Amino acid sequence: MAIVAIISGSFCHGDDVADLAAEQTGYSRIEEKLLEETSRRYDTSREKLRKSMTETGSFFDKYRRLREKNIARLKNVLADLIQSDNLLLSGPAGHLLPRTVSHTLKVCVIANIDYRIEQCMKSTGLAEKEARKTVQRDDEELLEWTKFLFNKPPFDETLYDIVIPMHDTSVDDAAEIIRRHVQSDQLQTTGRSRKAAGDFVLASNVNLALVEAGYDHEVAAYDGQVTITIDSYVDRLKHLQQELAGIASKMPGVSEVKTKIGPNYKVPAVNPWSNLEGPPKILLVDDEKEFVHTLSERLETRNLESSVVYDGEQALEFVNKDEPDVMVLDLMMPGIDGMEVLRRVKSEHPYVEVIILTGHGSDKERSLADELGAFAYLNKPVGIDDLARVMKDAYQKVNRAKAAMQRREESGND
Repeated sequence: MAIVAIISGSFCHGDDVADLAAEQTGYSRIEEKLLEETSRRYDTSREKLRKSMTETGSFFDKYRRLREKNIARLKNVLADLIQSDNLLLSGPAGHLLPRTVSHTLKVCVIANIDYRIEQCMKSTGLAEKEARKTVQRDDEELLEWTKFLFNKPPFDETLYDIVIPMHDTSVDDAAEIIRRHVQSDQLQTTGRSRKAAGDFVLASNVNLALVEAGYDHEVAAYDGQVTITIDSYVDRLKHLQQELAGIASKMPGVSEVKTKIGPNYKVPAVNPWSNLEGPPKILLVDDEKEFVHTLSERLETRNLESSVVYDGEQALEFVNKDEPDVMVLDLMMPGIDGMEVLRRVKSEHPYVEVIILTGHGSDKERSLADELGAFAYLNKPVGIDDLARVMKDAYQKVNRAKAAMQRREESGND
């Protein structure tokens, strides 16, 4: 029999529909089991797992890497769970079910905005203005989730098999619609659909291994053959393909690995670093190890190698031994803080350009950083391409300063 996923807008009676549909079909609800087993298997809290499906943030958010891991973990456990039939999954995790498993039914439970605002006002006691904000905020969370997974809005009909408009449908009727669909011939488990569910297990195992190694790419599997889709531009494509294939090929059950280019892989018209002589020497300084390593990896995909240290003392020692061109520096660190590092570096190594990247900044600190000679002052989170452009400008300034110094020295020798 089928596996049902119900994804609902807020104030659309989604939980009521799921409860009644489970009762009428005899299906087991697994959303709590999914969270419980993932939490146990990977030693992480249910709250963090839930947050991974609702949090918002830019591409370069310090939590993105953890979010990718948690989603890969949820998908891995879900793949194991759906080896059984007669299951119902309510909530955003339903989007993790692959469309390749033909005995799955994805249901969207939604209503028009006026109906939802009215239901919100009834259930919460909020005034209309605040109720509207609440519904909009809920939709923004869902939008972040479906953009992250599919680059589509949350109620895009292509994401679902059926859409139930709750402003025109009772809870009883909605549950009955689902019951009729799961009993149809098209949703019966077959040998082919059972094999597709098994392929999902292998794909989720490979996906988790890639994410744990710092890579997040779409993975599909068929009869031991794994295909990894690279859907965003990277400078060193061949190197990345080799890395991905090397990781995937070590997984049990994998007989062959292929990589392919996705539709969003577009070569930039101009490489912002192509007109610069030689690669810049970059130093990243941040006590949040997860964050700074993610930053280093993202820069590497743009062919920018970097060194990493975790506090102010290490940063000063590094600069004294091997002066970088550009330093990306956090402010809030134990021991010697970022502002003191900035002061000493600009005093003793004036040709090092320092970019402040902080999550705890203020106008006062920005002014002080400017006075001490910081090249730029950025707040976390920041887009990786935006950061790369600032780093390029800083490197150009370094080159101009060094060229001017060389000219002065040559003029003096004459």
